[in-house]
Amino acid sequence: MPHVTFVPFTGFRVRELDMLELGMSLPGLRQRASALAELPSLGLLTLAGMTPESWTRSWHSVERWDEDLVETILDERPDIVAISALTASVNEAYQFSRALQDRGIRTIIGGLHVSVCPDEASKYCDSVAIGEGESVWSEVLSDIEQANLKPVYRASPEGSQRWPVPQYELLGQNPPRYTLQTQRGCPFSCDFCGASRLISSFREKPIEVIRSELSKIRQLTPRPLIELADDNTFAGARNVDEFFDTFAQSGVRYFTEADWRIGERPEVLKRLAESGCVQVLIGLESLVFRYPGMGAKQAEWNRMMDAVEAIQDAGVAVNGCFIVGAEGETDASIDRLIQFVLDSSLAEVQVTLQTPFPGTELYNRLKKTGRLLPQRDWSSYTLFDLTYQPDTMTVEQLEGGFRRVLNEVFSAPPSQRRNQIRRKVMRNWPK
Repeated sequence: MPHVTFVPFTGFRVRELDMLELGMSLPGLRQRASALAELPSLGLLTLAGMTPESWTRSWHSVERWDEDLVETILDERPDIVAISALTASVNEAYQFSRALQDRGIRTIIGGLHVSVCPDEASKYCDSVAIGEGESVWSEVLSDIEQANLKPVYRASPEGSQRWPVPQYELLGQNPPRYTLQTQRGCPFSCDFCGASRLISSFREKPIEVIRSELSKIRQLTPRPLIELADDNTFAGARNVDEFFDTFAQSGVRYFTEADWRIGERPEVLKRLAESGCVQVLIGLESLVFRYPGMGAKQAEWNRMMDAVEAIQDAGVAVNGCFIVGAEGETDASIDRLIQFVLDSSLAEVQVTLQTPFPGTELYNRLKKTGRLLPQRDWSSYTLFDLTYQPDTMTVEQLEGGFRRVLNEVFSAPPSQRRNQIRRKVMRNWPK
């Protein structure tokens, strides 16, 4: 039987050593990093789920590769190794693919970064998958069986209409978290966003498919914790009652991402916690710059924070996300951000450096004006390492300001305060 080996590169990455040491020394930041590192790769799990029974398969989720991994894969004698990686890990994925090729193993690489930079990726693998893998995976496997693997497979711009159930069994017994997607893309086009809208039009998954995936997860883990890999869960026109019924009946706990406007939607607020949602991540972005493409997400800060209060009053913790380093950022605005976060009622926060991921309008704008730092390669695109020349600060000033934010916001006292807020919010969670 033919065999496919799946190798996603996952984990939390920081390039600068002092930044890594800082992150691991701050309790609040360390906790968030651990949560991110636990998230499995949904893309390759989905391809595994649609691989026919005539193929055998294996799974190796890694942060770094080494020769032992290469030897293990050689022992499996795969007909193809499917690799996925985000921008920060893509250089490592390239070198891993090259090492396999040197041993006579064919490789195919896909994912968001590779879809945006296919010519670059093609130098390191036998084949590149551009766009949604579900659209082309059956063709890839058929071509391998016929010894006719093509150098490029390009999904249709509309994306796949198939919704295969991921093969969650490959994660082993009781993984810390599962990922599940209830939609693709996003109706907004925030110019910094490097999420799935770059390779997928916005569409919502049929409720019966969501129900099947939840059922499969429950069969594997009685009380699972799920992170929805959505860009903006409630931005579409789906029937929210049907959505909430499905999750409530499954008995799972889940995290998701949405925009602040759900705090002004009574039909969402009254059932969000009841359905099993324990936390929602909301992009509040920047105090000094409103990004192009945000559409209906644009609003006054007081209105957004009132919505946050409404969500937490409904029993769901809000993780407010902030970006440091947007146009107009100064030492003074960074100090205002620190004070704003410390005074806020947010149950959790996430603070990252503005990162111009390839394919975004932000990247194109900074590249056109010559502001990308040429000495910082893809391994610096971590959300915690600076990759461009700020407009009003030096590189050193912005890096120092970002570290100041992390030191102030994620040190023990404010982290403990947010833990108390989270416990207070959870008292409103239905038992």
